[in-house]
Formats: sequence, C-alpha cells, structure tokens
Amino acid sequence: MEQIEEIVQNLGLDKQLKLEDIPDLDLYMDQVIQLFEKTYRQSKRDEDEKILTKTMINNYAKGKLLPPIKNKKYSKNHLILMNFVYELKGALSLTDIKMTLSVWNQQIGNESLQLEESFQAYLTVQEKNLDGFFSEINKKEKEVGEVFEQVDTLNAEQLKQSMLILSCIHMSNLYRRTAEKLIDQLAQTSDKEV
Repeated sequence: MEQIEEIVQNLGLDKQLKLEDIPDLDLYMDQVIQLFEKTYRQSKRDEDEKILTKTMINNYAKGKLLPPIKNKKYSKNHLILMNFVYELKGALSLTDIKMTLSVWNQQIGNESLQLEESFQAYLTVQEKNLDGFFSEINKKEKEVGEVFEQVDTLNAEQLKQSMLILSCIHMSNLYRRTAEKLIDQLAQTSDKEV
C-alpha cells in the first residue's frame, strides 16, 4: 500500500480559492470555470472529472443557491458562494446546500453581510481542519496497522488498505450525519423567523 502520507499530499487538499485569487471585476461563466479548474485541478480524481461546468452553474442559479446574476457576469460574492457549493456538494444534497447557504444569500440580498470577511474566517477554519486531518489520518493508518499485525493471511496488506478505507468512510459518515442534523436545526430556526 502506498504510504497514506504520500497519498494525502497528492490530493491537493491545501489548494483553495482565496480572496486574492478572485478578481475585483465581474467574470463571465467561462472565466469562472477556468478559475475553478485552475484552483482545484490537483484535487480531481481523474482528468475527465469536471470541477465546475456551465450546467452546474446554471443549476445553482436556478436552484437559488446563488443571488441573481447580472448581465451574465459573476461577482466576487457569486464566486465565494460557488466555492461553498463546491465544498458541500460532495456530501450534501442540493436541498441541504440551499438551506446551508440561505442565510448567506438573504444577507447578501440585504447587503448587510461582509461576505469577504466571513470567507476569510472560513479559510482560517479550513486550514486548521486540514492540520488536524493530516495528524488524524496518520493516526488511523497506524491504528489499522496495529490491528492487522496479528492477522496471518496472504491478503493482509489488501485487508489493511480495505480497513483504512472503511474507517475513512465511517468518519466521513459521522461528520456528514452531524452536518445534516445541524442543517435540520438551521431549517427549524429559519422557519421560526418567517
């Protein structure tokens, strides 16, 4: 099995869309797609995978995950929200994403939210998450290795790798389920305010 540290390093998890990467002028859809492809290309599982497409962007707009687009151009706020959608779409339904982002969209519409400051805070939290992830994944690999030291089988390495996969997915499910409960609470709070 390839060392987990090497696998994780090659995932490009530290590649993020940062405020300084987003131009101050509004972008056309093709420019938005290019920016996301350039930023996240290392995180793709294979070359055919698309980070963002015209169809995705149109669906996000129609689904009201983004504020209205003006003159077929996307503002810095649109790009920040698209980045959030990109982060969320691997684990949540579009309905859950819409609920998660609804508070952002409402405040953007009222122009009462400093989205750039919030996005910077998100990037800081994400950086801390990444640091914790690197140490946690190494710990998981070690734990799985210790459990399988006692196993005498021809496929011990494959079983170890499979067990690490199961462990990663289990942790992912625990976090996803927790996020879903938080979304449910957010929905209840939003319903009470209406």
